[in-house]
Amino acid sequence: MRQGLNHTFKGILSILTLWILTLAGACAPIPTPTPASTATPLPVFTATPTHTSIPSPTPTPQENILSRPRYTLTAVLDYPAHSLNVQERIAYTHAAEESLSEVWLVMDALLYPGAFQMDSLQSVSGPALKDVRQERIWIKAQLKTPLQKGETLELDMAYRLNLPARVAQEGLRPQVFGWSERQTNLVDWYAYLPPYIPGEGWLAHPPGYYGEHQVYPLSDFEVNLQVLGAPAGLTIAASAPESQRGEWYTYTLEGARTFALSLSPSLTHTTRQVGTVIIHNYTFPYHQNAGERVLNTAAQALELYARLFSPYPHQHLAVVEADFLDGMEYDGLFFLSYGFYNLDNGTPAQYLVALTAHETAHQWFYGVVGNDQALQPWLDEALCTYAEKLYYETYAPEALTWWWEARVKYYQPRGYVDDSIYNPHGEAQPYRAYRDAVYLNGAVFLDELRRAMGDEAFFDFLRLYVSENQGKIASARDFFGLLRKMTSVPLEPLLQRFFQFIP
Repeated sequence: MRQGLNHTFKGILSILTLWILTLAGACAPIPTPTPASTATPLPVFTATPTHTSIPSPTPTPQENILSRPRYTLTAVLDYPAHSLNVQERIAYTHAAEESLSEVWLVMDALLYPGAFQMDSLQSVSGPALKDVRQERIWIKAQLKTPLQKGETLELDMAYRLNLPARVAQEGLRPQVFGWSERQTNLVDWYAYLPPYIPGEGWLAHPPGYYGEHQVYPLSDFEVNLQVLGAPAGLTIAASAPESQRGEWYTYTLEGARTFALSLSPSLTHTTRQVGTVIIHNYTFPYHQNAGERVLNTAAQALELYARLFSPYPHQHLAVVEADFLDGMEYDGLFFLSYGFYNLDNGTPAQYLVALTAHETAHQWFYGVVGNDQALQPWLDEALCTYAEKLYYETYAPEALTWWWEARVKYYQPRGYVDDSIYNPHGEAQPYRAYRDAVYLNGAVFLDELRRAMGDEAFFDFLRLYVSENQGKIASARDFFGLLRKMTSVPLEPLLQRFFQFIP
């Protein structure tokens, strides 16, 4: 979730409030909630407000495990020099019927001038490479002989990353990757394979002005990290738990979309266990109270979504206070802007709580169920925005009116929910139009759909949607196809009000 555009911090609380709400789906200070709608309200959905246990993950079919790309990364970070030397091995087993003559790798560091320098790329198993070229953010490697179904290609790659400084620039989207004085973030820092679609090819998009362009298949990761020149008290947050041997940290993460790291000498670390899952909470020292609120919210949301949607697939979740004005999800780890912590008011009626619930939901709608974030971002962002409402209904019903009025209705959201990140809208506030359509109007759509279907059928639909698309890249066709099977309620008038294209 990129919740908005970045601006230069000027240290004035009223201006900071404006910026942070822009990130969270607003463009003005928090309004005073207007009276509740006169429409008949939904019965408040209730779930047992405990987080002592959550269901165990469903085993992944063996054939899906064998087809997952595997990344083995050995990285040496020179912390004071802000540079990273990486040796990467990629193992890919081709699952499509047609043969493969070219492999695409996505390297998002190519977005930053001078950030990426490749030393070598070679095949160590399978067809040899014929030609390698860089194009925009892609590395395209032609094969001397086609890769057939069931065959495995292993690539060895060596490269250097000169991490960019995260400098706030007005008018540009917030930058997660790179370093600041307080924090170094390694996100989308390795070369990865986009999904391969039989008959169509590699599913890879160019960056847009806002939103995410990446599409990730489930993959397996082994990461080995050494930090040179580490400052005193360095803390490392990661998408998976660490083991340490001497100067090396090792991480293993199976069946995930991404692997992210955040390093800082300033973060404090607390934990909370929810069933078999351990939540690792990383907070700057002056935000301890707000950090505890985040940890409580994440624990409650994790337990709730595990029961509503599907079991959480990992045993680790890292929540990291971010030294940038944004919130952003990765598999097993998400960031929340320090600005949300700055505005903590001690109650559930605030964006710190809403956005914690939102980002936790991305572990399902992005992690468990993937989607094309560039062309169909509503499949994660609308569902995660609506998951905020489910959180408030269950754990903070006294703040539900605030959420509905201040988070959604105040901005009178409009626009087609199935917008893409490439639609410029032709308006003075293009991000606002995109957010209002995809995030906020998407939540309105889901609420109206729930009213039409009724609670039982609606939540049965969500559970089955997650179950049928677990580990896959889901599409609008998957969503609407299942929806039509799950209800006899006439849906077309509702869908036509919210969507341009209905499969």
